[in-house]
Amino acid sequence: MTPIPAPDPLPAEIALRLSEFARACKAATRSVSLYPDGHPAITGSLSRLVDAAARATSGGALTITVLPDGLLVDNRKPVKPEAAIGELAGLLHDHLVGELRVMDAADPQAWRTFLLLLARTTEELLTEGGISRLWATAGGTHLQIREIDYAEVLRERKSGTDAAWNDVVANCLSGDAVDLDEDTQWVLLEIAGDAQRLGELTRRIDEDAAKEGGVRTQARSLVRLLRFMAKAAMVGSPERLDEVLRNASQAAGSLSPDVMLELLTERYQAAGTEMDVIGEVVDRMSDATIAAFVATSVVTERGATARLAQAFQALVPEEERRQLLVALAQSEIAHTPLGRETSFEDLWQRASEMLLSYRDEKFVSTEYARELSTARAIAADVERVSDDPPERVAAWLASITDAEIRGLDLLLLLDLLHIEDDPQRWRAVVEPVVAHVDDLVLLGDFESAVPLVQALAAEADPGGTPARRATAVAALERLAGGHLMDHMVGHLRTIDDAVFEHVKTLCQALGAAVLRPLAEALAAEDRGRAFRRLTDVLVSFGSRGRDAVEQLKNSQNPAVRRTAIYLLRAFGGNDALPELAPLLEDADVNVQREAIRAIVTIGTDEAYGLLEKGLTSGSTGSRDAILAALGTLRDERALPLFLHIVRNREYRRTARQVYESAVEALGALGGREAVEGLAKALRDGEWWAPLRTAALRPAAAGALRQIGTPEATAALTEAAEGGSRGVRNAARQQLARGMATRRTATREGAE
Repeated sequence: MTPIPAPDPLPAEIALRLSEFARACKAATRSVSLYPDGHPAITGSLSRLVDAAARATSGGALTITVLPDGLLVDNRKPVKPEAAIGELAGLLHDHLVGELRVMDAADPQAWRTFLLLLARTTEELLTEGGISRLWATAGGTHLQIREIDYAEVLRERKSGTDAAWNDVVANCLSGDAVDLDEDTQWVLLEIAGDAQRLGELTRRIDEDAAKEGGVRTQARSLVRLLRFMAKAAMVGSPERLDEVLRNASQAAGSLSPDVMLELLTERYQAAGTEMDVIGEVVDRMSDATIAAFVATSVVTERGATARLAQAFQALVPEEERRQLLVALAQSEIAHTPLGRETSFEDLWQRASEMLLSYRDEKFVSTEYARELSTARAIAADVERVSDDPPERVAAWLASITDAEIRGLDLLLLLDLLHIEDDPQRWRAVVEPVVAHVDDLVLLGDFESAVPLVQALAAEADPGGTPARRATAVAALERLAGGHLMDHMVGHLRTIDDAVFEHVKTLCQALGAAVLRPLAEALAAEDRGRAFRRLTDVLVSFGSRGRDAVEQLKNSQNPAVRRTAIYLLRAFGGNDALPELAPLLEDADVNVQREAIRAIVTIGTDEAYGLLEKGLTSGSTGSRDAILAALGTLRDERALPLFLHIVRNREYRRTARQVYESAVEALGALGGREAVEGLAKALRDGEWWAPLRTAALRPAAAGALRQIGTPEATAALTEAAEGGSRGVRNAARQQLARGMATRRTATREGAE
């Protein structure tokens, strides 16, 4: 049979439009979910989405087929994988969207309505009829959604009657389950014949059983599932039994070590009673499946646990085969983020030793192991014991809350960090410490994370133990460069000020390694609570925090350069001026304006001298930017700069526009110093330049009238009575205008 050729890749132009649309849609979804309606972030992201949709539909409606990890147009995909396409595909697929047809660009509000649906959970949408129904109810016309109803797929059967996935799950979870009816068995057989759908069903039962009980409940539920499938195959299609068992063995590779051990225990306890379904499944687990099982557990736990070693050795009793599978697992992990960490070699050495040579005799005596086995067999539910008073039971339960367990974990890890003397074993302790800190930050428990990080920082300090220093430094760098910063930034938007103090302490303990991630996170943030708090953290580092500004200041993105200026302004002081000076010549006008405002905020003589230098010897662009900023600047901290300008005759001759802007600003700011400066400017004249003097005096007199205080009026009156002719004329005109304005106001008030 001639193989069907693979479809050609998507044309570059359409692929580009698809990528732009995916990026814009994903960014807008994030903005809509994080910010209130009307926020500038939403307005900007929706505008970009409308533009991207317009380009995508320029040649007509765009029909997009949604896969779990990609998007297709005319059954063709882009040549190069695009992260944004994969992320949007995952989001749409999670919301059961199988096909999205973009009819036109529409307007921002129409897109916001759709994105608000994507921001909700799938469960919420399903309870209200699904995303397709809700979109139709909303009246959306620029998009057509084809929804994949997975529940309906699972309910389909030859007879056409309703049956359900929930029936299968409920029977597997029930301890006294009855046999499934014929139609449900047929559906279950169809699921078992599809490895992917069987994996989904296995995970569903595993998760639901974990909510109802513990590991044993999960294992027994999965045993029932396997027996139901085997029975359905033997009754309905005996020839498919081997295929069903192979698919089940593949699905078993995604189980946790604890559940796998329980399954194996169930296998031996049920031996001889009926078909050994578990044994048949385990025997069909391929080398690749077992290696994937090991690799997944090692990545999840960041190492090999005792339970994983026990399960692995039970699955693979042959030592030679274990060596091969450990090597396969290592190659799989090498392609994960864990495999790319610098400490992976040490981690994998310990993991492989655990997997290949684990024995629990040195940890558990024979007598104690016997007691454990007996306890497992005769375990009683404490809730059914009636001879304990309620307050005692409540006290017991309170001692095993999540908070109490986390507190005990913290104390144990701190004790191990302090009392372990052997460098090799201390390095082994650091691994769970780093993982625990990541978990604590993910949960927002910064207070508990601080002492662990401080303990590592104490060893990384020159005063720490020399044999531990390199390990401690590497651990801090891993924390600073990992997911910790992403989790922390997410919490900064919601935590209160007390918790934020713990965040600052945590970052200080992490040390210089955290500066670059902090700066990168700051550059990616919009102005808001997280932005301000990231700035506070960087400022708390002092001179070390200022070093982080350099990478922001040299960014190609003007918005990032403005962030650097904001940070320099927060640091304040003359030390920031050398960093701000080059930005006065920046190619972006907004960057120049922010730099000028930052210099004015610093407000020292050196700062004003820097602006004066820019006005007198800077480039044309720099002078224009400073002039534009001075024309709109109404900050009292700039008062000394404006006074300096009006007192300096040089500005009258060479920078008249600057002089007039300063006079106008003094009139707007007011105050005693402004009145004194303007009064002097009114009287100051140049006899060799009578026209210029005559043109500038009315501006000073007008500014005094604008201030309108008794001091300003007195200065005008004094000038009108005792000044030179030009001074008298300018002052009298403004006094007359002031009196006319007051008469008009009085008359309007009387009416």
